[in-house]
Amino acid sequence: MITKLTQGYRRFREDRWPSEKAEYELLARGQKPHTLIVACSDSRADPALIFDTAPGELFVVRNVANLVPPYQPDGKLHGVSAALEFGVNVLGVKQIVVMGHAGCGGVTAMLNGTPDNCRDFVLPWVEQGVPTVRRACEDWPADQAERVAEEAIVRLSLDNLRTFPWIAEKVERGELELVGLHFGIADGKLTRAGDAPRFEPLD
Repeated sequence: MITKLTQGYRRFREDRWPSEKAEYELLARGQKPHTLIVACSDSRADPALIFDTAPGELFVVRNVANLVPPYQPDGKLHGVSAALEFGVNVLGVKQIVVMGHAGCGGVTAMLNGTPDNCRDFVLPWVEQGVPTVRRACEDWPADQAERVAEEAIVRLSLDNLRTFPWIAEKVERGELELVGLHFGIADGKLTRAGDAPRFEPLD
């Protein structure tokens, strides 16, 4: 498996590094990303590819089902919250994007149960979204449940972002924007959360 990664590294060094060397040398002095993205760990939904961005533009936080837990400064280990604090308070990002995607395994676990071999960490992680997806799916036919649930989790994460005081304050002052998106893997299209019940095509 490392051979495949090594081959990719060699292509990077041979094809990209020569033309981008100066950019990387500049980035080595520090980063100033404009956007923090909370995305799923799913290998098919890579924010840098979807948004065609260069190194240094995005501060990316990835986890199962693109979840943002609520603000809870209890001294325990909170990887997502730590990344948010650093991105907002140190790097000064101008927007936070929560991007869900089609066929999300984490959301499927919320709907249908977690696999037996994923109960140490995945189970308690996805359980925070179960009440939300159940409520969201009550008003929609079964054939739309998966997509409705994926959109509902994006909205849940957006709501939880607003529980962080230093995020809410910057949003109130117009210094930070919160955006919810959903990526369709099969069609490559993005839709956006708005005032309508369902996500709408991105302008």
